[in-house]
Amino acid sequence: MIPVEYYILISSILILISIGIARFSHNLGIPTLLLFIGIGMLAGSEGIGGIEFDNAYIAQTVGIIALIFILFSGGLGTDWTEVRPVLRDSLSLATLGVFLTAIITGLLAYMVLDLSLLACILIGSIVSSTDAAAVFAVLRSKNVSLKNRLKPLLELESGSNDPMAVFLTLGLIQLNLKPDTSLWNLLGLFLMQMGLGSVIGLASGRGIAFLINYLKVPYQGVYPVLLLASACFVYSATALLNGSGFLAVYIAGIVIGNQEIVHKKVLNRFFDSMAWLSQICVFLILGLLVFPSRLIKVTESGLLLSFFLIFIARPLSVFISMIFSKFSFREKLFISWVGLRGAVPIVLATFPLMYGVQGAGFFFSLVFFIVLTSALLQGWTINPMARLLKVDTPEVKVPQSPIEFSQVEGMDADLVDFYVFEGSKNVGKSLVELRLPHDSLVVLINRNENYIVPSGGTTIENGDILLILVSNENLNKVKEILSR
Repeated sequence: MIPVEYYILISSILILISIGIARFSHNLGIPTLLLFIGIGMLAGSEGIGGIEFDNAYIAQTVGIIALIFILFSGGLGTDWTEVRPVLRDSLSLATLGVFLTAIITGLLAYMVLDLSLLACILIGSIVSSTDAAAVFAVLRSKNVSLKNRLKPLLELESGSNDPMAVFLTLGLIQLNLKPDTSLWNLLGLFLMQMGLGSVIGLASGRGIAFLINYLKVPYQGVYPVLLLASACFVYSATALLNGSGFLAVYIAGIVIGNQEIVHKKVLNRFFDSMAWLSQICVFLILGLLVFPSRLIKVTESGLLLSFFLIFIARPLSVFISMIFSKFSFREKLFISWVGLRGAVPIVLATFPLMYGVQGAGFFFSLVFFIVLTSALLQGWTINPMARLLKVDTPEVKVPQSPIEFSQVEGMDADLVDFYVFEGSKNVGKSLVELRLPHDSLVVLINRNENYIVPSGGTTIENGDILLILVSNENLNKVKEILSR
């Protein structure tokens, strides 16, 4: 019997290697998901590590748990004021766009693969959604700066389109196994999943926020544990009620993240770490699950389907689902390009393996190949494509604050950064001339990475970052003053 210490040692080594390589490869623009998958493949049975792993159930379980934390963290970091104007377009992409991608990809696959139409549409359904882990990682870790509301649109789409892909995948599996299944039954199941997911997500988000603020636990370290358990509870309870657990946990995260709760920064930092750990673990174990020799056998069909998905299915679905959108043609082209596939399609590809669908092994290898192609081609070219289509903006570097600040019970204030853009009417003014509300205090000024303790006569310069302690009541007023 292999001792448990062996598994702990191997797991820790793989995670440390992943973090180390990701750190040094960041400047090269290599997508982190590609690195983590690559390390998993190298460590697998056909790699130099020689680790034997062929358990789809464990891989699926790890993938689901990882996606809970990734989606919940993504929800916590989503600013509702930013995503609300793009809500309609995001939901259209997350539902109609995913459906169209699945159908178009499936029809194109039927033209080149020697499989039934249902089997081909099942493949299209598995790869139909963009991946939250991949999109969050690329847009946030690489500091991609985009014009208008492109960034919140892409993040909201990737966080909310998984339920549609899950439904389509499970529905097509059922149709493959039981061709006499009624489409009306599937439609009813879809409405139930989306409805329960939305309602439970909204209600649980408000309930958890209330619990965090009024539980009054004397130990700060308990709050991350509380939120961790809450995220798992929301997903599992919703799924057991035949609702969409992924949708519920993402909505709950958005609701909690946009309310004033105690220890908010601590909780955000904790779940950001959990999201990164989840990404590493899920990509590593999915890398272990694949056999590189099987990928070689699907190279030709994989390249064709990747081409169809990237250059035909995704753009068509975007332009059709956003036909009434106010986004420009160039912006829609960029949205079409940021159709990153990642952990979600690979996790969904384990479902046919679990249900014993004929050809499931071929499906898994094909989907894995498509994900690798997407990461190589699209993940590597997000910034160049944004510049080519002229939808990028100058990058604003987010500073590391030298002051730790955490809201506690009874405190109605927050420490907020404000960037002074070039051409601002406030440039050249003294702090006292800003006429900030009386309960607002400029604590520090970050000027070219040098921190200045200001006085009322300190003059504001281009590029200054003001660190202001402001009450929640006057936060919008301060934002209005400093945005001039």
